[in-house]
Amino acid sequence: MKNPRPMPRIYLIEGPVGAGKSTFAASLVTRVGAAVHIALDEWFTRLFSPDRPRADLMSWYVERKTRLIDHIWRHVQSLLACGVSPVLELGLVQRQSREEFYMRAREVGVDVIVYLLQASREVRRDRVMRRNTEMGPTFSMVVPAAVFEMASDVWEEPDEVEIVENRIERISTEA
Repeated sequence: MKNPRPMPRIYLIEGPVGAGKSTFAASLVTRVGAAVHIALDEWFTRLFSPDRPRADLMSWYVERKTRLIDHIWRHVQSLLACGVSPVLELGLVQRQSREEFYMRAREVGVDVIVYLLQASREVRRDRVMRRNTEMGPTFSMVVPAAVFEMASDVWEEPDEVEIVENRIERISTEA
């Protein structure tokens, strides 16, 4: 008798800007097998960058990010129904947005494997500035130095309660 295909699960990769999420996701997809990488930044850039305003950027961004996460969630459910595991890179920088995501997954009864990628601010800054210049395989948009600093400042590191409750695996990408 043929072994049944394992139940799909969601792989959620989080961490501050420049922590190595896209690189890790690409590697994870090859190890998981029936998996698809979905990077919010890539989708966001393709869908919304041409309409980016010069002023009031933050409210414009937050509104579109919220809509895009809702759309990605519907896509995730379709992938799961087909037996495919999504590897998600959603930029859930605040605990509240991560908690909302965990709750969505619990409501549909799907396992979420969470990876928290960590690297020092200096290492991440160097990576982002190099990525801006090289525009290699993980490049989706230029991240100016001021945006890097702002994004790093708003990142809310998961505390021990969040880590334990959601079985978050910490991974150093410092090297």
